[in-house]
Amino acid sequence: MSQPLTWLEVVCPILALICLTIYHIHYLWLVKRHPQRTAVGITKHLRFLWVKSIMQQHRDMLAVQTLRNWVMASSFLASTAILISLGLLGFVFQWGRGTGQPLDFSQIVAHIRDINLLKIMLLFLIFSFAFFNFTLAIRYHNHVNFMINLPLHTHELVSIGSVSRALNLAMFHYSLGMRAYYLAAPLFLWLFGPVWLLAGTIVLLGALFKIDRRRKQLSSQRLEWPSLDGKAQSTARMPGLRDW
Repeated sequence: MSQPLTWLEVVCPILALICLTIYHIHYLWLVKRHPQRTAVGITKHLRFLWVKSIMQQHRDMLAVQTLRNWVMASSFLASTAILISLGLLGFVFQWGRGTGQPLDFSQIVAHIRDINLLKIMLLFLIFSFAFFNFTLAIRYHNHVNFMINLPLHTHELVSIGSVSRALNLAMFHYSLGMRAYYLAAPLFLWLFGPVWLLAGTIVLLGALFKIDRRRKQLSSQRLEWPSLDGKAQSTARMPGLRDW
């Protein structure tokens, strides 16, 4: 059954989008300027130390087992995301048969006032985005699996810095996939009404605020970032996205 577009269906999603955008812009600024106060900065620092320990002490089995666990987690989440995406897509096709209308992009745009269809399509895009990122996380984890077991100084590309950067890139895509899962929760609530979407967004932002931040700043410590030659770079700033 089609649902008409009301003012609540316009105002609440816009407010939710504004809140999410402001939060993530501020968090990206915090990650760049004060990484020691964020979960992203601290975990990136710890991953660099882990790779350094693994490659210098030749603990190959520990590295393989740890990376295998991450690959298994990414595979499970990617499989779940694509199954949900296909289920949502099947629901959209069922919607097209139920209304007797041919299902193509022009018809979807023409009937955009059916807000329920828009909600389902947004959920489909969110889970497709999650699937894409989790598969990329698997790809980079497999690259790290080969690189981390090579002896140091085998090649100029095999260094603590390059392996750390590949691992951070894998975890970057893993984090994006998890963000997509988190965002799907308020979007599911939107199916029950726009007020539920706004309430779910506020609850999600409260949870992210707890997860993403460290209450106490690291005292008398500076975080180390990997360089291409494997040497640690001590800095108070987080490199850009291209450095992941």
